Amino acid sequence: MGANVNLVFRKELPLRGFDDEMRAVVARNLEGRGINLHPRTNLTQLIKTEDGIKVTTDHGEELIADVVLFATGRAPNSKRLNLEKAGVEVDKTGAIVVNEYSCTNIPSIWAVGDVTNRMNLTPVALMEASHFANTVFGGKTQKPDYRDIPYAVFSIPPLSVVGLSEEEAVEQTNGDLLVFTSTFNPMKNTISGRQEKTVMKIVVDAQTDKVLGASMCGPDAPEIVQGIAIALKCGATKAQFDSTVGIHPSAAEEFVTMRSVTRRVTGSAKPKTNL
Repeated sequence: MGANVNLVFRKELPLRGFDDEMRAVVARNLEGRGINLHPRTNLTQLIKTEDGIKVTTDHGEELIADVVLFATGRAPNSKRLNLEKAGVEVDKTGAIVVNEYSCTNIPSIWAVGDVTNRMNLTPVALMEASHFANTVFGGKTQKPDYRDIPYAVFSIPPLSVVGLSEEEAVEQTNGDLLVFTSTFNPMKNTISGRQEKTVMKIVVDAQTDKVLGASMCGPDAPEIVQGIAIALKCGATKAQFDSTVGIHPSAAEEFVTMRSVTRRVTGSAKPKTNL
């Protein structure tokens, strides 16, 4: 829309906590779209001027902006609830402390969603609420399962992931991991001439062949990864991925046609010992 956009972030790559390889893909795509990236940078001063807001960074750079938007985290909005009057326990961030069934320390008070600061995603809040209703009113005791929850970053193109990133898999396993990747130019980009690659990744436990995580950055990534999430929830193996027939021509078929191992890495978690 003709705006000059500068993205300032503190780490070397944006989206801290995501798979490092996919973060690099997002960064390249942002730059390809004309966004100016400022890695390892903090803002030190904002001054209103006649020309706009003068932004100074800790590297001595000065930028003039019409609008400065901060994405600096959030705190649970619990202060107005007078929880201390009811004796409900909260942590130092203001989040309501709950057990695995979403019950607070007061047996008649339950809490779900972002105010509990567990996994702050809308579908997760819906899951927690559903399990609460089934447990309290439906006669069916249920607790939320936070494993293999898919989520997306709606950049252009979007990034979507499910399961473990490569870094998380290394930290949580003590055996070998197989990493499969695929990089290609989508057909729509071939026609338009845009040099924006789609990147897909699968992380597999070498011993069990179980798929531990999958990620994609490219058009329709959230739509595709939602289906992959079902497979991971069912404990799918790489052999089952390989035996699945792809839909051609589609980007999604790449997830079931990756045959060559990109790299083999070793987990760093300490082996469990039986006491």
